Amino acid sequence: MFSSALLLPLFLAATTTVSAFQQNPLVYPTSNSRNITSTLSAELEELARIVDISYCVSPPSLGILHPFRCLSHCKEFPKFSLVTTWNTGPLLSDSCGYIALDHGKERVIVAFRGTYSIANTVVDLSTIPQTYVPYPGSGSGDGGDGGNGDDGGDGEEEPKCDGCKVHMGFHTAWLITSQLILPELERHLHLWPNYDLTLVGHSLGGAVAALAGLELLARGYDPTITTFGEPRIGNQALANHVDQRFQLHSVNHTRYAEDEIDTHSLSYRRVTHVNDPIPLLPPTEWGFAPHAGEIYIRKPTLPPALQDLEHCVGDNDPRCIAGQDSTAQPAGHSKRDLLASVADEVQDVLHEPWGVPARYRLWELFFAHRDYFWRLGLCVPGGDPLGGGGRYGDGSDEG
Repeated sequence: MFSSALLLPLFLAATTTVSAFQQNPLVYPTSNSRNITSTLSAELEELARIVDISYCVSPPSLGILHPFRCLSHCKEFPKFSLVTTWNTGPLLSDSCGYIALDHGKERVIVAFRGTYSIANTVVDLSTIPQTYVPYPGSGSGDGGDGGNGDDGGDGEEEPKCDGCKVHMGFHTAWLITSQLILPELERHLHLWPNYDLTLVGHSLGGAVAALAGLELLARGYDPTITTFGEPRIGNQALANHVDQRFQLHSVNHTRYAEDEIDTHSLSYRRVTHVNDPIPLLPPTEWGFAPHAGEIYIRKPTLPPALQDLEHCVGDNDPRCIAGQDSTAQPAGHSKRDLLASVADEVQDVLHEPWGVPARYRLWELFFAHRDYFWRLGLCVPGGDPLGGGGRYGDGSDEG
């Protein structure tokens, strides 16, 4: 979870120009087709509890114990079986999480926690992007044979990612994490070949889940990824690569009636929340851009109702979180420089509530950035008692 220690002057050290951004044309669906189904809403709420459990892995919590016990939501998932936990520590990217088997819904779950580290927050949001080389040339650990469990093959080689740049801190976090979890993860995927692979992450964990998903897809698996408050992981070329690999621009909501959208076709769900600054960071001026697959929660407070969630279109839908960032790249704009950004930020100061643009509202790290169905980030019974805990039932209906 990101800290409030990040200050406004940090952003003003941005470079003056960034390379050209190109985005696929946006074709807006009808208003009804933006609504999500009750099935998908319930799935996202459940995944919010699942990723909240990842905050129990590290101190001061007592951890997650076998078969699946913790101080948070563990008892709500009686058919879960813990495989392993990991914690690299704050000196090695501060990646943390757990792997579990869900014998009720037949899935292997990998949950990635956000970060508590103030120092890592500053480093993670100020690093220069580095070249992204897809697996198998990304330098990650081999972790096993790959494959999808059906034929034991090595998976397909991931297409090249021309011009792709990735956030150095997020990429390092995944490279370190992959060496810890891939052998055990692939072993259980082979042991349970009919189980689906589900990745879920919050905050920094969302960025790590995104990079993990790209590699696991290249290894021949078929992951479903859900992130809450995911920061921008790289430049527009990498965003386009994510869109292409997960076919995020091929989901045409206009093909279905409001209650008929095939939620299983959404292999990547990037959930954002109004006023959350992290999905707007690192800033556009540094060359970072979001990818598609966004589901937006427009209600500021907990709990959100079904009508408070909507599908978004493209990478920068102005009716979703991008509408709170005047520096976001609309289609057809080829350059973003610091002077233009400052001019837009002045307009934001004049028109935004409190006179502060959304991406600088760092107090929202304790509220909007944590408020995804529940207030995430505190390992206590039932979740954070100040964040809507208990309003969705006790989980007794888990399959």
